Amino acid sequence: MPFSLNFLKKHPGSAVKKYSFRGGIHPDEHKDITEDLPISDKVMDPDGPMVFPMQQHVGAPCSPLVKKGDKVLRDQIIGDTEGLGAPIYSSVSGTVTAVKPMPTPSGRKVMSVVVENDHAYTEIERPYPPVSYKELTKGQILDRIRYAGIVGMGGAGFPTHVKLKPPKDRSIDYILTNGSECEPYLTSDYRVMIEDPWRVVNGLRIALSLFDSAQGLLCIEDNKMKAAASLMPYIEGDDRIRILILKTKFPQGGEKQLIEAVTGRQVPSGGLPADVGCIVLNIDTSVAISRAVTQGRPLERRIVTLAGDCVRNPGNYRVRIGTPIRELVDKSGGLTKEPAMLICGGPMMGMTMDSLDVPVIKTTSCILIQSRRNTLMPKESACIRCGKCVEVCPMFLQPYKLNELVERRDFEEFIRLHGTDCIECGCCSYICPAKRHLTQSCRVGKQKAAELRRKGGTRQ
Repeated sequence: MPFSLNFLKKHPGSAVKKYSFRGGIHPDEHKDITEDLPISDKVMDPDGPMVFPMQQHVGAPCSPLVKKGDKVLRDQIIGDTEGLGAPIYSSVSGTVTAVKPMPTPSGRKVMSVVVENDHAYTEIERPYPPVSYKELTKGQILDRIRYAGIVGMGGAGFPTHVKLKPPKDRSIDYILTNGSECEPYLTSDYRVMIEDPWRVVNGLRIALSLFDSAQGLLCIEDNKMKAAASLMPYIEGDDRIRILILKTKFPQGGEKQLIEAVTGRQVPSGGLPADVGCIVLNIDTSVAISRAVTQGRPLERRIVTLAGDCVRNPGNYRVRIGTPIRELVDKSGGLTKEPAMLICGGPMMGMTMDSLDVPVIKTTSCILIQSRRNTLMPKESACIRCGKCVEVCPMFLQPYKLNELVERRDFEEFIRLHGTDCIECGCCSYICPAKRHLTQSCRVGKQKAAELRRKGGTRQ
């Protein structure tokens, strides 16, 4: 094997130990379909119309800053919020044709700005000129990251400028760049690490510059050694950054699991990574930080894996945010057969979609389009109390018991047994020999528990 743990042994700052966490599974990866295909710019000139939902992040939705008939330029801010959130930018120049609620990948309708692309891509004059981050103060760096509208691009969508400014009583010891990408089919982060390693490392260095004593950890699973090899030259001589090799396992990329694997620390129930001195960044988020701080560019594009047995030309595509997913599919070569399931994200934790007529947003990492042959749902049978779901649960829960409580509608007991800590990773459903829909029942239980808490109905 040309890329192995041996090459790391030459670099004392990096670890040859394979880090891991308790529980988890190793589903069939299917990454070989796209992992060796370079990122394509084939869909970077979308025909439009482009749709920009005003909520692509955790927190308060943005208010539209433009109206029907307005002319907009590429990289122009078209939505912003004063609360927790991140601004939205147009990725094209053109004319606003509508400001109205539009469907999103989640299935919800969100107030959106619709722009007819003029294909000129005329850029607005950006307020932040290119500069080395070393010339900026910590406040100026955070201002640029906030201005750029960067959020967690692995799917969570938490505003990055907020994550990088934790409460003053939280001391940050580690910044983890999450190169696990443990979901089957996904290879977008892998290709970014191979093709744009300098920006991955530079984004981590910029984040580290905000914390005087923090260490940077580039966390990569052992099925991505080419990515580790690509990153290695860019950390030479930097004693604040190390590459750590993780055992390939799902859900290694979950924040809590990653932190436990590489630091031994456990994020408390209801807590955040900062509570245990950690910050976790996605690979493409790190690249976005680099582009924002050193080039003054807002977040207006991302890398998307397009895969599934219905896709004619699966691969990784550089896509402008706001591009209709149907156009991404069509410009990549279209479909070969009638799809039975559309998934935004990976097969384990992604969201099913009703239609391709929704836009790529900041958190769209993968579009998976499968035929009926690959989406058959086996019928449930009675739980046989084998305990396999307990063995693989990375959150130390009892999925079979939580499933029983949801069926009995005992949501107070569901809360008492920490059902709300479920991360909906799907490991329990995957491993269950009775094919119980354990993850879905926990999802329902969490929703009902939230309603119960809002009504003040839980017992102590």
